[in-house]
Amino acid sequence: MDELKSEADINAPLPIGYGQTISQPLTVAFMLELLQPRPGDKVLDIGAGSGWQTALLAYCVASSSAGGGQIFAMELIENLAEFGRKNVGRYSFISKGIVKFIHADGSRGLKWASPFDKIIVAASARKLPKEWKEQLKVGGRLVAPIKESIWLIIRKSEEEFEEIEFPGFAFVPLIED
Repeated sequence: MDELKSEADINAPLPIGYGQTISQPLTVAFMLELLQPRPGDKVLDIGAGSGWQTALLAYCVASSSAGGGQIFAMELIENLAEFGRKNVGRYSFISKGIVKFIHADGSRGLKWASPFDKIIVAASARKLPKEWKEQLKVGGRLVAPIKESIWLIIRKSEEEFEEIEFPGFAFVPLIED
């Protein structure tokens, strides 16, 4: 990745290997604004890749006064999971217990750690998996690319969800096991 260091400050997606990219910084900012991570939140980060977004989330949820938040970062590609773990580890988020990196398929969520206050996805699914909605707390927010749109899903009650579409985006496809 040394050959891309000169491009680190551009507003464009950049390759991180294995056919994957980090998203355009303004897209990540938009998704984080929709997600609204807060101190103390428990967040599922699907498609963690390089760990860049994971580190931003960890910073947002970490707070001793709010009881400390936690990020469950999932990445299916083993080498990227290790790459992301090393990157996030540089900032003590893993050693402090704020981030748990998990090498696994996030297309069905992470049932054993649910429910989550927030769920964010970094790759485009063909359709929204029902498991993501099921693993969201009432009042929770889910931000995910579905086809060429970013969707914000807010769980209003056990059975009711508000769904808002933001079209016009491109993401790498979500890889499933």
